[in-house]
Amino acid sequence: MKVAMLAPVAWRTPPEHYGPWESVTSLLTEGLVARGVDVTLFATLDSRTSARLEGVCPHGYAEDPSMDGRIWEALHVSHALAASERFDLLHSHLDWLPLAFAAHVRAPLVTTVHGFSDRRILPAYQRAGAAYVAISEADRAPGLDYVATVHHGVDLDDLPFRPDAGEHLVAFGRIHPDKGTAEAIAIAAATGRRLLICGIVQDEQYFAEQVEPHVDGDRVTYLGSVGPTRRAEVLGSAAVLLHPIAFAEPFGLSVVEAMSCGTPVVAYPRGSMPEVVDVGVTGYLPRDRDEAITAVTAAARLDRAAVRTRAAERFGSDRMVDDYLRVYQRILS
Repeated sequence: MKVAMLAPVAWRTPPEHYGPWESVTSLLTEGLVARGVDVTLFATLDSRTSARLEGVCPHGYAEDPSMDGRIWEALHVSHALAASERFDLLHSHLDWLPLAFAAHVRAPLVTTVHGFSDRRILPAYQRAGAAYVAISEADRAPGLDYVATVHHGVDLDDLPFRPDAGEHLVAFGRIHPDKGTAEAIAIAAATGRRLLICGIVQDEQYFAEQVEPHVDGDRVTYLGSVGPTRRAEVLGSAAVLLHPIAFAEPFGLSVVEAMSCGTPVVAYPRGSMPEVVDVGVTGYLPRDRDEAITAVTAAARLDRAAVRTRAAERFGSDRMVDDYLRVYQRILS
């Protein structure tokens, strides 16, 4: 089987810091290569992979203000689609752009929908006729025909189990109202626990007005964008991960990464969270701030070994690779 894997080009694959779509694309690519699948990864030219690497974009456009992301994404997609006749299947992890040119793809097109950047892009999905994979049942768009739902997997070797943890809490994700960073600060303050915040600043005004004034380096510490080398340390050393989201989370990769280290989660039950968090085993799903404050104490008492075991059973990368191989076989048959 020859598979063309089409990665985003906002960041390197795998990313050095932020880049959840690129992270999943990399993990799937490496898992397929380990199974003997012939994979060509279309990504930025500074990407790291054991697959064959092709591309036109020198590095992630999100890291270089001189690059126009629209131009480089178009060039990237054009290059991959022009080569599609060489493959049995093309698997896209980009947003809507490849779908606009689906008629020119000379191989079956599989698209993992990593969440909809905007519901106004749905016409591109409705008209393309690609095989769609949802990353959670909650993120399925009405009217789209999906071939499967495949939850993301994580590399458990990169997220070692931490049986002991500190008393502090952690909020891990982009700094944006959707992610509830300010809400996490309020919850942590009410519990009397210190809070570590990690993530890129995606909303500068929100950060300046609702987050930064509370950052004192003691009760609230902002670590910036924490890359893969520090992720396990930061997530595994916390008593609980706070994820008080204000939107329908498509999946929540940091939630699974924390649980893989043995760290339980307190998240608001929006989007995929009821699918991802096993209440009473890997965390809790309070409905509001008052419930969240109580839930932190309960979550901190959960068996961290049981949290890790459940996360490994449900979200190990091998399971994700197995699921996608079944998708490929179904489409090719």
